[in-house]
This record gives sequence, C-alpha cells and structure tokens, in this order.
Amino acid sequence: MAETKVFHVIRNGIVFELQSEPEGGYTITVPSLPGCISCGSTFEESIEMIKDAIAAWLEVAREEGLPVPDQFEKLQLASI
Repeated sequence: MAETKVFHVIRNGIVFELQSEPEGGYTITVPSLPGCISCGSTFEESIEMIKDAIAAWLEVAREEGLPVPDQFEKLQLASI
C-alpha cells in the first residue's frame, strides 16, 4: 500500500493542501475556503481542477452573501 503524503503549496498568496492518494493522484483543498475540494491524476491537473472549484465556491458565497476572504476578492484564476 502506498503511503499518503500531505503537502502545502502557496501560489499568489493562496495556500493549497495536496494529499497523495494510495490509488494514485491527488486530492486538493483550499483551507481558507471550507469545503473547496477537487482532485486530479497529477499535481498539475489538481491545480487546474481546483480553479473550477474555487470559482464555484466564490460564486455561491457571493450569491448567498457570505464573506469572501480578502485574497480572493480580485483573484484572477488564470494566475494560479
């Protein structure tokens, strides 16, 4: 059985938590956005996939009038 590893990546001031999965690939979360989660078969794919999850999280938060962390107010997802 492969060992699960957790590591953090910071891009443009945003902390991402990646966890390697025993069956392969990665689960990725954004700790400052509770429930914002995605996955990918590679590190690069995981980063690309989380962009959609961030966009959806921010859209729902704004629709519901929920607070959005400052670093996400003017975020350009393409820059991640």
